[in-house]
Amino acid sequence: MEKRRRLAFAIEKSDLQRKIRVKKVANLVLFLVDASWSMAVAERMNATKGAILSLLMDAYKRRDRVGLIVFQKDRATLVLSPTNSVQLAQKALVGIPVGGKTPLSAGLLMAFDVLNREKHIHPDVEPLLIVLTDGAGNVALGTLPPQEESFKYAELIANKKTRSIVINMEHAAFDQGLAQKLADHLEAPCFTLNELNAEFLYHAVKQEINSG
Repeated sequence: MEKRRRLAFAIEKSDLQRKIRVKKVANLVLFLVDASWSMAVAERMNATKGAILSLLMDAYKRRDRVGLIVFQKDRATLVLSPTNSVQLAQKALVGIPVGGKTPLSAGLLMAFDVLNREKHIHPDVEPLLIVLTDGAGNVALGTLPPQEESFKYAELIANKKTRSIVINMEHAAFDQGLAQKLADHLEAPCFTLNELNAEFLYHAVKQEINSG
């Protein structure tokens, strides 16, 4: 205060204020969808496509991106590389391969690789993995039994502290608890739906994003 009496103008340390910018965290929502043959595969795909497009309509508000991996027959396919473009998504989601066996391990391994790559390129990204499956893998990549192998890859994802959700696609009457076991290895919640639709899936993802 003595300075202010002697000088016409004086700045004290307490007068200084620093502007702090709060950086918005970018979300990456990666869908991993069982596209092996089942009566519900069309329903599953329609709900996923609708949720993806709804999430991308929101992406302009942030720097969010959405991607899609499907697994069927003997392989996993990156149908939609992580993007914030509605136009690219609409083109990519037109012809998705379906049918055949269930290579759950291949899907989880590809998800692990995509999430790792995205985290390396975009260190500030907040990933969220959404797995739509009954949890019953029957194709292995190596020598382990398919189910055991899929749990191993799920643990790799969990060890990276990746947030995940498992949507159990098995009918309640035939449910063997495999989706819940997969969720346990992913350290993720498991939801069983009476009815799967795009709106529910969209809101489930948004709720998980907002709770992070």
